[in-house]
Amino acid sequence: MFLFLLSIAIGLIFYHFKTQYSRRGRILNKLPGPPCLPLIGNLHLFMNSSTKIWNTVRQINKKFYPVSRIWVLHHSVVYLSHPDDAECLLSSMKHIEKSRLYEFLHPWLKTGLLTSAGKKWQHRRKMLTPAFHFNVLHQFLDIFVEQGNNLVENLKSLGDETVQELVPLFTKYTLNTICETAMGTVLHEADIQNSYRSALNKLVELMLYRAFRPWLHNKWIFRLFSDGEKYDKYLSVLHNFSSKIIKERKEYHEKTENKYLKSIIATDSDLIYSNDEIKGQKKRMAMLDHLIAAQKFGQQIDDEGIREEVDTFIFEGHDTTAMAMCFAVLMLAENKDVQDRARKEVDDVLEGKNRKISSAEVQNFNYLEQCIRETLRLYPSVPFIARKVNEDLQLKHCFVPAGTIVDLHIFDLHRNPEFWPNPEKFDPDRFLPEKMLNRHPFSYVPFSGGPRNCIGQRFAMLELKTLVAHLLHNFILEPIDHSRDIKFSVDLVIRPATPIRVKFTPRIK
Repeated sequence: MFLFLLSIAIGLIFYHFKTQYSRRGRILNKLPGPPCLPLIGNLHLFMNSSTKIWNTVRQINKKFYPVSRIWVLHHSVVYLSHPDDAECLLSSMKHIEKSRLYEFLHPWLKTGLLTSAGKKWQHRRKMLTPAFHFNVLHQFLDIFVEQGNNLVENLKSLGDETVQELVPLFTKYTLNTICETAMGTVLHEADIQNSYRSALNKLVELMLYRAFRPWLHNKWIFRLFSDGEKYDKYLSVLHNFSSKIIKERKEYHEKTENKYLKSIIATDSDLIYSNDEIKGQKKRMAMLDHLIAAQKFGQQIDDEGIREEVDTFIFEGHDTTAMAMCFAVLMLAENKDVQDRARKEVDDVLEGKNRKISSAEVQNFNYLEQCIRETLRLYPSVPFIARKVNEDLQLKHCFVPAGTIVDLHIFDLHRNPEFWPNPEKFDPDRFLPEKMLNRHPFSYVPFSGGPRNCIGQRFAMLELKTLVAHLLHNFILEPIDHSRDIKFSVDLVIRPATPIRVKFTPRIK
């Protein structure tokens, strides 16, 4: 027994010295950061609730700005929140691999566009980029308008005024929108939508809980616990949801003898609009159609590849937009002068248009776009980006050795007082053209930046402008909960841990 314990002790000592006194360890330990404990590093700081973890990370960023380092067992992480360092990281094609945290997404998203790297990521990005061409997006504007009208009618049906919690309210409509536009599928069954949203939230919560507990990293050990069984159950709900969407879309193309898929391949263009109707719905060529065409005529992707991209885009295309909607509406509710100005712009643009929004009208919502951009500065839908550095990386403020994880904290980057005077203030005029001219290009990256920027950023902005314009045109917004009181949880997207409620009062016209 003594020899056994001695061998364990020697092994742990060797592990500690190999981690902390290797080349990587010696370089990183010169950087500022919280004190490390033997063996576990800073793991103890993250054995807390998701809200406390959020606050801990922000405190580290503030105390050790502009760069800091932490250790989680043998994993080293460098935190960044300065635009110069952001530019070095994001503009490079060498450092596009996501961090180990994203591996916990693989059972769900596999290696789709969000989680893949190297040649696979480049191939998928090239395959999917045409589906988000500007001209294609405008074909979907009537869907955005329809969802905006549905949102308005739903709120009006609740009475002269109604107080709503924004997250569940907006998530419903952004999920409908991404499924109908990018997937070509109309969601009719509320129970299916609700089960998907519930399973998604619970699965991500379990994933992050597991990520901060190393003894649960092994999938076989994780499955021995009740949380592992729950995770598999939620995963099944999400995969069944996407599989149903793919199945229905493939059946549509079989009924039309693949003529629209052939058009995609023949013309290499997404500017295809079918007036054929199935169940009363006009069918547009969506992102999913490109994947099916690539499989059927080019053998470029298999069934699993299609599903991993569908899972990725359903998640990314609705949850991030819903969070942006929540905070945009809250900011407008809290800032009445801004709300009035944005509403006047919408009213003036829509005057004589019978409240019908087309692409021309959306392009003229300039001040509304400034409001949304300022919202995304204060509350970026994706508050951090994590990359694995496989080669040495020289940043402006430090040298990062290969094998290190680099976390860019966009939330703090966007509130950096060196680049954003009075950073906590909501001021849409920051995004006047003349004020943007000399601004650091990487001081504002709500959609990431460089070669791995968000493929759907124009889609998101078009949807946000359309939905928010509908609300401004039809309601007066008043805050019930305030931004100063919001607590946040660590999540894949910015996630309020407390309710965000706004009162909607119909306008008298």
